[in-house]
Amino acid sequence: MTSPNSNQPYIFITGCSTGIGYQLATDLKQHGYRVLASCRKAHDVERLREMGLDCIQLDLNSSQSIQSAISSINQVSQGKLYALINNGAYGQPGALEDLPTEALRAQFESNFFGWHELTTGLLPTLLAQPSARIIQISSVLGFAAMKYRGAYNSSKFALEGWTDTLRLELRESNVKVSIVQPGPIETQFRANGLRAFKKWINIEHSRHHQQYLLQLKRLEKESSNNPFVLPPQACVAPVMHALQAKHPKHRYRVTRPTKIFALLKRLLPSKALDHILNKAA
Repeated sequence: MTSPNSNQPYIFITGCSTGIGYQLATDLKQHGYRVLASCRKAHDVERLREMGLDCIQLDLNSSQSIQSAISSINQVSQGKLYALINNGAYGQPGALEDLPTEALRAQFESNFFGWHELTTGLLPTLLAQPSARIIQISSVLGFAAMKYRGAYNSSKFALEGWTDTLRLELRESNVKVSIVQPGPIETQFRANGLRAFKKWINIEHSRHHQQYLLQLKRLEKESSNNPFVLPPQACVAPVMHALQAKHPKHRYRVTRPTKIFALLKRLLPSKALDHILNKAA
């Protein structure tokens, strides 16, 4: 671990091997925060350490790993953690009818139950600070469902409800809670989804066979080719505001599709919105 400057607040970020988490870790460090990052794989932890980042190993599927991380965070920060940024997650593709229950459980372990255990485990430390923040990296799919993304939709919908409840329960405390809702961001998300897709989905025996072939083509692409896609850097400014503002927003919507779908969900009846979401998928 690097030698800390006592004037800088500590921030813990999950899922920092690539994408949004990596971008946040490197940028927030440059902005003067003492960043403690985490990755699931040991070689990613070593890679980030070689780059000068403080990093610990954390597997959100493992309660033992989560409890070990909580102890490490409290030890390194000397009990003075300012912010927790929950980001580590993956997307399990596939029609709900084709997903075994084990696949859905695995999705929720990483994207929901692990976040719950980590956040509640660190909450006493955050409550002990004069001011503290919890920032949840959710998704446009946390409020707008799309087909073949049901497992991920469900985990993010659950996360948003959980976070709204926590915000109400912490209303009179020193801890402010925000949600960041990215839309299409250029990350390794497709590659991780492809591995999960191949693990759990039997393409040949599904009535969605033809659609799955299209899904495979999408997941195998190195880049999304989406005209609305933004780099991970697009999430830095909203997170900075959530960290620094006296009254941070409850939700930060990142990318044009997220903002459009948030507006459409307020204005359109479900039938009309379903028609648009079906085409968007």
